[in-house]
Amino acid sequence: MIPSIPQSRFLTASYTAYIALFFIFLALPLVVVAVFAFNDSQFPSLPWEGFTWNWFFGAERPMIGVFNERPILRSIGTSAFVAVFVSILSVGVGLSNAFLFNRYRFPGQGVLYVLMLLPLVIPGIVLGISILVASSRAAEGLWDLAQWDVDALRPGLTLVILGQFSFVATISTLVIAARLQKFDQTLEEAALNLGANRLTAVRTVTLPYLMPAMIGAFVVAFLMSFENFNTTLMLVGSDAPLTIAMFDRLKEGSTPLLNAVSLLLMLVSSGLALIMIFAQRRT
Repeated sequence: MIPSIPQSRFLTASYTAYIALFFIFLALPLVVVAVFAFNDSQFPSLPWEGFTWNWFFGAERPMIGVFNERPILRSIGTSAFVAVFVSILSVGVGLSNAFLFNRYRFPGQGVLYVLMLLPLVIPGIVLGISILVASSRAAEGLWDLAQWDVDALRPGLTLVILGQFSFVATISTLVIAARLQKFDQTLEEAALNLGANRLTAVRTVTLPYLMPAMIGAFVVAFLMSFENFNTTLMLVGSDAPLTIAMFDRLKEGSTPLLNAVSLLLMLVSSGLALIMIFAQRRT
């Protein structure tokens, strides 16, 4: 709706109802998941058996809480480990790509840019299968040629990091490049005229300007890595991240423990998003 154009009451009421229904549609499943994390029952469904904290802090079966469930805590640590590595790699490569596509012109640049965007349009499960097949072929080739058994090419955390990095780096590139396009290059030229070399000018002028975008790219990369399932499922080894551990638990039967884990994920994601917004506004 365009505010400057007069609208009838019926149209205004219909639009307001649509917006309300849209947000209810988005929020209601999350609210249901959060509520049943406190249900004093072994099943995340009605009837409501009473309020309890056992699915968070319980220490006795059958109601062992999240903070006493070692496999879940181990999987959270694994997901955090992977997400930090993916985020660092993605921000570093994204920063380099942003300078490459914004500051330089070279033959084949358009083709290279399209290739960089391809992981975003390829389904995650297809991307994971492709990486798994390619790495397995490479591992078999090295073994046949030189009898080298490279564990990094087998399913495991290394492949999970590389698989997630292959598409998360693209998003980091777009986030950082969008801010770099608004940068006034005369500021760098002024630093050069005052005696700074090119590296010093970029470090003291350009990077501080890009810092909000780099922080945002890091947070987005962390969340996307931590919550990734499709690509991770194809590349995971014995150390399962949280999404895979929850999927394995779900195959055995859903319990409010999974609701409690989901609620913690929602709180952490919301907290990181608020930190990102606060950092960008302060900068």
